[in-house]
Amino acid sequence: MANKELGYRVRHAAPTDAAVITHHRIAMFRDMGVLDEREVPALNAATRAYLAESLPSGAYLGWMVEAAGEVVAGGGVIMRQLLPRPGQPDGGEEAYVLNVYVEPAHRRRGLARALMEAILDWCRARQVSRVSLHASDAGRPLYESMAFAQTNEMRRDDLA
Repeated sequence: MANKELGYRVRHAAPTDAAVITHHRIAMFRDMGVLDEREVPALNAATRAYLAESLPSGAYLGWMVEAAGEVVAGGGVIMRQLLPRPGQPDGGEEAYVLNVYVEPAHRRRGLARALMEAILDWCRARQVSRVSLHASDAGRPLYESMAFAQTNEMRRDDLA
């Protein structure tokens, strides 16, 4: 694959990656234009606290792309058990993909695709029954090219 020829490698995230995952998450929201800069300190602290528990426990699973020992991209998964449903009477597990981010200097080199392929390979090996995500406008073409389809999901964020 082209990214290996350029010196990139995908690896699993470790608890020591919490700071870079937090950086990627904040940068992703900035790029999407949905982050009020006044929220950055609280988002940074809360994300790092979450990852301090969820990375070691496996509640958050991450994949990182490195080049010359530097993390330049990453993505993660949170797992949840699904209720039995038509076509899946055992319910199964759902992998929710989040935090897919590539540093600007490393974009257009297939790194987001390599991350998604690693995540999907892991999901296949685990026999995950569903993989879902929320796509940014920039990411939508990639996910569509990988057979993801839009759904009729709705949400409400004003209850807390």
